[in-house]
Amino acid sequence: MDDEVVQRVFHEGGRDYFQQQPSTSSSSSSILQSLPLHVSFDHGYYLLVKSIQELREKKDGLVTVGIGGPSGSGKTSLTEKVASVIGCTVISMENYRDGVDEGNDVDSIDFDTLIKNLEDLTKGNDTSIPEFDYQQKRRVGYKAIKSPSSVVVIVDGTYALHAKLRSLLDIRVAVVGGVHFSLLSKVRYDIGDSCSLDYLIDSIFPLFRKHIEPDLHHAQIRINNSFVSSFREAVYKVKCRSKSSDGHSGSAFQGNEAQTDNFIEMYLRPPSASEEARINDWIKVRQSGIRYYLSLGDQRIVDKNFIIRPKAEFEVGRMTLGGLLALGYIVVVSYKRASTTVNNGKVSMSFETIDVLGETFMVMRGTNRKTVGTEALRMGINGPWITKSYLEMILERKGVPRLSTPPLVSNTTVPGSQETMIAAPKPIRVTPNLVTGLDDLPQPWTRSPTKSKMEPVVAEWHFISSDSSLPDNSVLDPSSFRDSVRLAPMPDSFDLDRGLLLAVQAIQALLENKGVPVIVGIGGPSGSGKTSLAHKMANIIGCEVVSLESYYKQVKDFKYDDFSALDLSLLSKNIDDIRNGQRTKVPIFDLESGARSGFKELEVSEDCGVIIFEGIYALHPDIRISLDLWIAVVGGVHSHLISRVQRDKSRVGCFISQNEIMMTVFPMFQQLIEPHLVHAHLKIRNDFDPVLSPESSLFVLKSNKKVAYQDIVAILDSAKFCSSVQKFIDIYIRLPGIPSNGQLRDSDCIRVRICEGRFALLIREPIKEGNFIIQPKVDFDIGISTVAGLLNLGYQAVAYIEASAFIYQDGKILIEVDHLQDVPGPYIQIKGVNKDAVAAAGSMLKLDGSYTTKSYLEIILERLPAIERTSGGIHSQQSARLLEIVEFIQSQGCSSASESSSSRVVSPIEGVIEEMQSRIRRLERWLAINTVLWTFLMSALVGYSLYQRKRQ
Repeated sequence: MDDEVVQRVFHEGGRDYFQQQPSTSSSSSSILQSLPLHVSFDHGYYLLVKSIQELREKKDGLVTVGIGGPSGSGKTSLTEKVASVIGCTVISMENYRDGVDEGNDVDSIDFDTLIKNLEDLTKGNDTSIPEFDYQQKRRVGYKAIKSPSSVVVIVDGTYALHAKLRSLLDIRVAVVGGVHFSLLSKVRYDIGDSCSLDYLIDSIFPLFRKHIEPDLHHAQIRINNSFVSSFREAVYKVKCRSKSSDGHSGSAFQGNEAQTDNFIEMYLRPPSASEEARINDWIKVRQSGIRYYLSLGDQRIVDKNFIIRPKAEFEVGRMTLGGLLALGYIVVVSYKRASTTVNNGKVSMSFETIDVLGETFMVMRGTNRKTVGTEALRMGINGPWITKSYLEMILERKGVPRLSTPPLVSNTTVPGSQETMIAAPKPIRVTPNLVTGLDDLPQPWTRSPTKSKMEPVVAEWHFISSDSSLPDNSVLDPSSFRDSVRLAPMPDSFDLDRGLLLAVQAIQALLENKGVPVIVGIGGPSGSGKTSLAHKMANIIGCEVVSLESYYKQVKDFKYDDFSALDLSLLSKNIDDIRNGQRTKVPIFDLESGARSGFKELEVSEDCGVIIFEGIYALHPDIRISLDLWIAVVGGVHSHLISRVQRDKSRVGCFISQNEIMMTVFPMFQQLIEPHLVHAHLKIRNDFDPVLSPESSLFVLKSNKKVAYQDIVAILDSAKFCSSVQKFIDIYIRLPGIPSNGQLRDSDCIRVRICEGRFALLIREPIKEGNFIIQPKVDFDIGISTVAGLLNLGYQAVAYIEASAFIYQDGKILIEVDHLQDVPGPYIQIKGVNKDAVAAAGSMLKLDGSYTTKSYLEIILERLPAIERTSGGIHSQQSARLLEIVEFIQSQGCSSASESSSSRVVSPIEGVIEEMQSRIRRLERWLAINTVLWTFLMSALVGYSLYQRKRQ
C-alpha cells in the first residue's frame, strides 16, 4: 500500500508504526483510497470486508476495526454480519461498563482495560476481557481470549471511535441512521416545528452531540443505515391462556434448558394525542435490568391465529426515556411481564405472566409460519388462540387512560402566533439559539432527515368508488365484482420493507370490506424483486403464488417478454373460477421445451381467501381489470444492471444516459410495462442491492476432488433429498477498452447464462475469505432482447463455458457437481446460507485441503496455452461456436424489439456522427472544468493584487 493511502487510512490518530512502513508500489490501488463520503448499509458492509482483506494482506500483525455510532443505528448488526464472513474476534464495549447505571454515559466505560486488551492482542498476546451482567448491574468476571487466528479484531460500541481508542484502530467505521433516525423523525412528527433538530437530539439523546457525533467524523467508512424494521425476517407467534406455568414445557421440550426473564413494559402517548386510543402512535419501552429497549408503535400483523411482528426493537439509554417524558410524552400503560422460555431449535415456547391481568399465557414463536403451526399441532396445543396484544387486553379491561393533565409547559411566554405549538422543559444540554427553519439549513450527515413534516409511522388505506379508479377508455363489468368500491391508490412510493407491510394491510382491508377472495397482481420489470415480494407476502398470509410465466402458450427463440404469447383467455377463466369459489386448473409451463406440459388444480379456500399473480405484465390493462390489488415494484437487480452499464461506459470514457440504456437493453419495458405501473394502488421502489447485501449471500466451497455419489447422498437429509440435472452455457461479455492489465477478469465482464431455454444474468461479485467464496444468490432472468441490447451498446463476447451440472439438495445444503467442457474431471461445489453447515458438509466429504476459490473462467483460462487463445481470451476451437451464438442472439433480439428499440446495424455515417457527438460531450466537460479553473485563478490574482495595494 502506497504512502498516500496509508495517510488516508490512518489520518487523525492511526497506528503510527504502520505509517512508517516504506511504500511498496506507487501505482498500487486501494479500496480505501477512493471511499465515498457516506454509503448505504449494504455498500458499507461490502467496503468494510474488502478493506479488512486488503489491510490483512498488505501489513503485518493484527488488523483492528472500530465500529461506532448511536444506539439503534445498526452497528452491532453490521459487526455480526462482518464477523460471520471474516471469522474475527469481536469485543463489545457493553462489557466495559463499571456498573454505573447511566445509560450511554462515556464516564461509565472502562477505557483503560479496553486499551490494555487491544494492546495485548496487537502484540500477539492472549488477554482477558471483562464480562458484565445487566441483571446484577455489575462486572461478574473475566473471559480469556487468545490472539485471533484471523488476525482481525472488531471493537463494537457507541464510543468505539473515541479519541482514546483511535490510535489503536486501523479502520474506523461510523454507522448512523436506523431506528435512531426513526425515533427522531417520529418525535418531530408528534411535536411539530416548535423545536429544532438539535433541541430534540439533546432531549432524547443528550450525549450524542457532545460525546458521540464528534468522533464519527473521524471515520473512513461512513454508513447511513436507512433500514428501520422489516417483515422480511418476521417472527410468527400464536398465543393462548395457560392454566399452568409449566403444564406443557416438561413434556414438549424435555431436556432443553429454560431461561427466565423479568421485564417492565410501558407505553408512551405523544403530547399531541387525543383521547382516542391509537396505539400505533404510541412508543413502547421495555426495561430489563438496567437496559432499555424501544420500539415505535404496535407494529404487527394479525392473520387468522398468527401474530406477526418485525424486528423493530433497539436499545436506548435511561436518559432517552427521561427526555421523552420531558418533551411531554406520558406513560399511559405499564405492566410487569415474567417469562420462562424453552427453545427446541425450531420454535420457542414461553409462559408469560402479566401482573395487571393476573393471568399466564403460553406463547409459541418461530421464524417460519408453517413450522410454528405444525409444532403447535404436534404438541396438542389447539387454543383457543388470542390475537390481541397485552396492551389491547389491558385497555379493554381497564379502559383508555384519560388526558387528566396537559403536558408540562415552560415558564416562557409563547407568542400568539405559536399558541398551538407544543412547548416542553429544556433538557440539560441545548443550543443557545433554537432554529425553526430547518429546511433551509444543511445538516451534517450524522443527523436525521430534515423534513419538517414527517410521514406517519403507518399509512392508512381508504376505499373509493371503482369508477374513479378505472383506467381511461375502459368499462367496468359489474358482474365481475361483488360491489362498487376499490382501494384508493397511495399517492407516494415506498421502500420494500414498508411496502411489504402496506401490501399485507391492503389485503386485510379488502378481506374485511369486500370478503373473499382477494386477487392480487404484482407487476414490474425483470429483477425488480416482485417474485421475492410475492413469496414474502404469501409466507405472511399463507396463500398461493401463481407466476404469469405459467400462462405462456409457447415460447420460441427465447422471447419470454412477448406479451402476445400469454394465454389471456385461460388466465381470465382461472380468475373467474377463483372469484366464484370454484376449483380451477392452472397451466404448467416447461421452460426447457418452451411449451405447456400440463395443468395443476388450484382452489382458494375461504380459510385463506387470497391468491397472488406475479409477472412483468401483471398490471397490463387486460389483466389488472380482474384484480383487486395492484402492486408495482421497480428497482432491484433491474436498476443494478443499468448502473453497471453506466459504470462500464464511464470507464472507457463514454457517457450514456439511463434512458438510452433503458431503450436499448429493456426495449419492452418502456413500451409495454412501465406505462401500466403508474396505475398501481401501491408503488414500491426496491433499493435493496442483492449484489452487496449480506442478507442474500451464499457460502460456497469448491474442489476438484472426486466424490462418489453415495457419499453425497449419505450426508443429505433423505426425507428432503431431491436431485436434478442442468446443462448450461455461460457467455462473458465486456466493453472493449476497459483497463485490464492484459488479463481477462470476471469483475470486468457481464456473465450471461443460457439454461433450460432461458437467459439469465448471473450477478457475481464475490468476496473470497479463506476457503470460502461468499457470493450473492442472484440469477436475474432476462429476455433475449436484453442480451442483444447489451451487444448493441458495444459489449463483445470474450469467453465461453459449456457445462453440465448434477445438483443434489435437501433444503439446507446444495451440492453441485459440474462437468466443464474440455476440463478433465468434475468440480464439486457445496453451497448454503449457513457457513458452519457448509464447512461440516465439506469435512464429511473429506474435501478439506483441496479447496479453491478460483472461478471457472480463471480455471479455464489457466489451462489454455497462449498460442491457442484468440484475442478475446478463449480457445480457438470455441470461437466459431461463440460467434454462432452471438449472431443468433443479435438476430432474434433485433426482431423481438423491432417495434420499440430496434437493434440497428450502425452505418459508417452514423458511426462518424456518434463519434463526433462523443467528442463534443468530452469537449463540453473539459470546457466547463477549464472555466471553473480559470475563474478560480483570476479570482486569486485579483485578490492578491488588492492585498498588495493595501500593504502599500
